[in-house]
Amino acid sequence: MQKINFKNKKIVVAMSGGVDSSVAAALLKRAGFDVVGIFMKFWSEPLRGAGENRCCSPEAEKRARMVGRILGIPFYVFNFEKEFKKKIVNYFLEGYKAGRTPNPCVLCNKEIKFGLLLEKALSLNANFIATGHYAKISRSINSTIVENVDQVKLLRARDKEKDQSYFLWRLNQNQLKHILFPVGGYTKSQVRALAKKFRLPVSDTPESMEICFIQTTINDFLKKNIKEKIGKIIDTSGKTIGQHKGLWFYTIGQRKGVKLPQGPFYVLDKKPKRNILVVTKNKKDLYKKELIAKNINWIGGKAPKLPQKVMAKIRYRQKAMPAIIKEYKRGIAKIIFLKPQRAITPGQSVVFYEGQELLGGGIIQV
Repeated sequence: MQKINFKNKKIVVAMSGGVDSSVAAALLKRAGFDVVGIFMKFWSEPLRGAGENRCCSPEAEKRARMVGRILGIPFYVFNFEKEFKKKIVNYFLEGYKAGRTPNPCVLCNKEIKFGLLLEKALSLNANFIATGHYAKISRSINSTIVENVDQVKLLRARDKEKDQSYFLWRLNQNQLKHILFPVGGYTKSQVRALAKKFRLPVSDTPESMEICFIQTTINDFLKKNIKEKIGKIIDTSGKTIGQHKGLWFYTIGQRKGVKLPQGPFYVLDKKPKRNILVVTKNKKDLYKKELIAKNINWIGGKAPKLPQKVMAKIRYRQKAMPAIIKEYKRGIAKIIFLKPQRAITPGQSVVFYEGQELLGGGIIQV
């Protein structure tokens, strides 16, 4: 954690019942913060029986309450189901309808965890909020008073395998100056060891890597919420070789599920206006060097002088690769990679790093 005297500052900790947020709360309590635990309830896919969001299930709430009792901190539940459905789930479905592959976690961080929760926390006279995200923050400040923060930088976590900075590129200076990431300086194994040291009953809690509000599969979820729309499947020569039941059931680079004879085929492109799916047998067709991104956000508050050399990544589980940001106009940027990248996917995020610092990112268009 950052070596600044935050003692007696009030902080709201988003507690999910998992090991990361639980250890975050324990570290902050040990550091002298006035800690308040908050459990957020999100919208869940309605299922026959007890459909529930895995991030905020009754079991998760029970674990979070137990940790709160052990730490001796106040604990509350905030119900954000309506806001989550409107801002996150609807965004997810609208993106797929439009032929994109959206990333709901990126928007949830901006709008819910560091948007709505931050607003609530500040209204309760809290100085900060904290989560169990694996990322780090660097502050350039004149004192420990939040208002005197000159600049906040968002950095990669110590544990490069668990680093979650990719999902945080939409945050801004007003948000970051009120945020702490207590576990960002630890590895995952160290965090589990700390949970045992603090005697928290979450040290062996399994991780969830799926979209939290989907209880089945993405395709099953889409089938329930978007009607089928039959269209053509064509190859790179323009020849019709099959039919699809909806572009939303496919993503760029996909092979499994493209059920065509004489395959395998890979999804190369989606043309929503004509409802056409383009496929290829040649893996090399999936590689491109350039992309256009919109909704660019610069974490520092303003765009750097372009062209700018960066390390960029187009998906979470990808190594950052050398690239150049060559144009920037009205929230749109052109990114050129030094080497072709596989399956650049509209709707996903492209993020930019300089060393350990996350500079910003955008939504991939083409």
